[in-house]
Amino acid sequence: MKIIRKYSLLIVGLGFSNLGNWIYLVALNLFVWHLTQSPAAMAGIFIVGPLARVLTNLVAGSFIDRMNKRKLMMTTDIIRGIVVFCMPFMESIWLIYTLLFLANIASSFFGPSSTYYITKLVPSEDRQRFNAVLGTFNSGSFLLGPALAGLLIMLFNTTITIWFNSVTFFVCAIFIYLLPDVDDAHETLRQRITWRVLKSDYQAVVAFIRQHQIFIAIYLLFQCALMIAFALDSQEATFIKQDLALSDSLYGAFVSIAGAGAILGGMVAASFAKKWSTRSYMAFGLFMTMLFYTAFYASTTSVLAFVSIALLGFFMAFCNTGYETFYQHSVPPELMGRFGSIANIFQSSLQIIFTLLLGLFAQWFTLQMTAVAFGILSILCAVALYFVLYSKKFRLQVEEEAL
Repeated sequence: MKIIRKYSLLIVGLGFSNLGNWIYLVALNLFVWHLTQSPAAMAGIFIVGPLARVLTNLVAGSFIDRMNKRKLMMTTDIIRGIVVFCMPFMESIWLIYTLLFLANIASSFFGPSSTYYITKLVPSEDRQRFNAVLGTFNSGSFLLGPALAGLLIMLFNTTITIWFNSVTFFVCAIFIYLLPDVDDAHETLRQRITWRVLKSDYQAVVAFIRQHQIFIAIYLLFQCALMIAFALDSQEATFIKQDLALSDSLYGAFVSIAGAGAILGGMVAASFAKKWSTRSYMAFGLFMTMLFYTAFYASTTSVLAFVSIALLGFFMAFCNTGYETFYQHSVPPELMGRFGSIANIFQSSLQIIFTLLLGLFAQWFTLQMTAVAFGILSILCAVALYFVLYSKKFRLQVEEEAL
């Protein structure tokens, strides 16, 4: 495919890093489970990251928009590689949380920087297809990562598996080093970050929000549904082990089948990128994703859960592609660092709240009942998003070319 050849270094670099992340996620989940056998400790993994991002993103955007994004991405990858390498040496859950906290601080800088880099490197006419292809590679990582994690754990141990992820960060940094620099000179001028500068940056973001209320409404509804999904992810391993009573290897298989569905979904999304609008990708993709999230946690048999998680992965490829394209078209590149960081504070706060509420209600009732209720709430968010995207006001305010 032409898109792959044209942006091979970026796609392979980010895809390889994502492969390591999935290997690491499976290994870390199992490591913490066997260390503590506590659903609360498992939920803690999904709370530490958002907490770190909330604190960091208060100032991260101001630095990101004034730094060279390519160099910043390389630096944060190297830092994450070192932090993850040290993780297997920790014997306390609190030390593990500390390293997770540091790794997520680095991720707070990497995410908005990579979004900016993609927006500048990839022209608007290629973005939807590029996002679909990148999503397919990431889904391939989603599929191969857990399977490879299972193999590495079986052949070696969780330490080697986590170290593999450390290596992927260094490899990603090398690929980014080989990419061209896309920053404009005036965007990377050195400027001392003071309280006055931070205040000015926040005012710029507030002004953007006030001028683009339809975009903000879409963003809020999409992120609310997505953060509910992330909260549900915090109990995925517990649900599979406790409610479905499956083995560690079958847990890896469940994650892999979701990846297989996402690969197929990414391929279909890439094939129809020029025919279907971003609006349809977001509206229908998010609704179907949340529907099958709910079906997964409503499952009483492993077969039903297996089918649900495969279809979940398939439709998630569409909603992720649509959202990334919509975001890249809607937010000015020179504001992406600041808006992305402030938006991440909102996202991370929501994720913390939903994860804590999910864990709390699961203690009062049952995990399955609570997860299904949260899933229904996410479906309602997706339905509301559909009506906003297809409203008359949306059609009047957003140019069709941006979709």
